[in-house]
Amino acid sequence: MEVNLVQEFLKSVALFKELNAEEINLLAENFEEKTFDTSELLFSENNPRRNLYVIFDGEVELFKRTSFGDEKRLAFFSKYDFLGEGSLLDDSPHSTSARALLRTTALFISREKFTALIEKHGAIALKIFSHVARVISRRMRQANTRVINVAHQYLSGRTRSEHDLLGDREVPHEYLYGIQTLRALENFNISGVPLNFYPVIIEALAIVKMAAAKANFELGLLSKPVSDAIIQACNEILNGKHHSFFVVDMVQGGAGTSTNMNANEVIANRALEILEYEKGEYKYCHPNNHVNLSQSTNDAYPTAVKLAIINANEKLVEVLQLLIKSLHKKAEEFSHILKMGRTQLQDAVPMTLGQEFEAYAVTFEEEIQRLKQNADLFLEVNMGATAIGTGINADPDYGEKCIKYMREISGHDLKLAQNLVEATQDTGAFVMYSSAIKRLAVKLSKMSNDLRLLSSGPRTGINEINLPPMQPGSSIMPGKVNPVIPEVVNQIAFKVIGNDLTVTLAAEAGQLQLNVMEPVIVQSIFESIEMLKNGMMTLTYKCIDGITANEERCRQLVEGSIGLVTALNPVLGYEVSTSLAQEALKTNRGVYELVLEKKLLSKVELDNLLAPENMIKPRKMKQ
Repeated sequence: MEVNLVQEFLKSVALFKELNAEEINLLAENFEEKTFDTSELLFSENNPRRNLYVIFDGEVELFKRTSFGDEKRLAFFSKYDFLGEGSLLDDSPHSTSARALLRTTALFISREKFTALIEKHGAIALKIFSHVARVISRRMRQANTRVINVAHQYLSGRTRSEHDLLGDREVPHEYLYGIQTLRALENFNISGVPLNFYPVIIEALAIVKMAAAKANFELGLLSKPVSDAIIQACNEILNGKHHSFFVVDMVQGGAGTSTNMNANEVIANRALEILEYEKGEYKYCHPNNHVNLSQSTNDAYPTAVKLAIINANEKLVEVLQLLIKSLHKKAEEFSHILKMGRTQLQDAVPMTLGQEFEAYAVTFEEEIQRLKQNADLFLEVNMGATAIGTGINADPDYGEKCIKYMREISGHDLKLAQNLVEATQDTGAFVMYSSAIKRLAVKLSKMSNDLRLLSSGPRTGINEINLPPMQPGSSIMPGKVNPVIPEVVNQIAFKVIGNDLTVTLAAEAGQLQLNVMEPVIVQSIFESIEMLKNGMMTLTYKCIDGITANEERCRQLVEGSIGLVTALNPVLGYEVSTSLAQEALKTNRGVYELVLEKKLLSKVELDNLLAPENMIKPRKMKQ
């Protein structure tokens, strides 16, 4: 790339805007050019920072891998954006990875070249470093408030004036949202959890708005340029862009109107950019008149939420299946280990440790079907109902056409409710699904209780299994290790159970033709899903996978248990077995030991009776 072209380009990069022409020229001489193919990494986390990159053409995704191997998108960068500026300060490892989404050309300067440059021209360093500090400060502010797309590297200070029924307000020029979202931000600083915490909701809103635009175009209600722009904006949202502009609090008054308008404004303003108009020039694409055409919050919002729950449930089931697989693996690993079963925390009869873990796997397999059945209730939606179900301000054919497009886009077999008035006010499906995830939480908590009991000790408890040690357990007791993973799963379960009560009360609070409490229903369900997913992933990888058995301890407890006498009852008879149990209790000796001492059975006979294959399943009884 020619030096003069590089110079002109760098003048438009925010990081270098304070440099004079001579300084830009000096800087440009040290930049190199590199082209990255689609999906090629610019840098990866945990590797040293080496270069500052400025995107000349193309698009780059910033992402981070979780401890479980998943990827979390953080931001998108395009022309004039820069990343890796921390390399100018030190060579500490990257905390994130950057990947080209398209064939991308970037200019870069290495830390070594930059250091050599500023040794001769210190003024350049002062200007750039001061700007880097401001950028880092802004990014921290963005991370805290989730207000502005991270791809925008600076706030220009420009504003645009927008108007609603309450008056005029100045909206920062960079923001894709508008005046109604701005008011919602001010009114509902409630939970601190914005919509963009749950991308699945944002994506579902985009599907609803895209389907509506397609239906309205087919009905001749939207022009092709406007519908195409809306559809493109929605597609970008489905591809993970613009999510940080979905900023309203999950808990809000207005039955979801703030959420709906946040989506309408972001889509409208992005559509305006696509149409090459300025954001806020709503006469060309209006949040209400175009993006919300033929809709009301009262059909668009619940429809999007239902679609989001269907998609979120699929991920929840995937994580649950990982847990089940881990439990089955442990059941097979422990299938030969004999131990005592217990009822009411008292010795019962022998079983294998494998049977105990197999029971956990089976009980969770039952939950997969329950979750799927209850999620299927959300396939019935009320698009076209508009305000209360009468379909006012919508074409008679709109509902069916919109549902048709939603099916195509989402891949789910959505259907229109038979009675839209009923469907608009009914929240019964939320109650049913919330109950299903509560049931899963209860079972998870019960198993976590068992794991804590079975691993208790190590010297004064049951100590049949060992949980993986995850962290020191006490600030005062050396050597103590606590069952922290089951403990956190217990606490997740308590939260889910509480959320289920919230959903129940909110559903009951509906009045007449609408339930205005849907936002807290939505917040409660999605919080529960998110916590359950994270909790089950943590439980699987940080606990179940690493459990080991204390086989000798299990055997000792069987041989020393009074409950062992139950297995001998068919051979020795009830009276003799009772006498053995009483003597064992009185003398603090084991039944196994007493049977041999009294020569009631030979060691071979006794061991045969107590062999795992004879102890853990029904067998033919002799007369």
